[in-house]
Amino acid sequence: MGKNFFRNVGENIEDFLRRLCGEITPDKRVIVIVTMFILFGGLSIYMTISSIYNFGKDKGRRLEIERIESLKLQPEIQRDSINYLNEFDYGREDE
Repeated sequence: MGKNFFRNVGENIEDFLRRLCGEITPDKRVIVIVTMFILFGGLSIYMTISSIYNFGKDKGRRLEIERIESLKLQPEIQRDSINYLNEFDYGREDE
């Protein structure tokens, strides 16, 4: 299952395509190739333009902007080291 396997698969695909096409004249081959090029190129351009056009189109409707609430600068209960009424337990046993 090395290089020979992939080479054989490639040759089998090539043989299948040759049998499928039969004996097409060179002029018809050029017409088929140009037609496929135009078809796939147009499809590629359409997909690119439509994806750029629709990029982020629905996100604006789902985005909800909320107002910023004012900050509470004064805490409801003062708890700092200056206030002697607060009891702090630092994990030490009372002596």
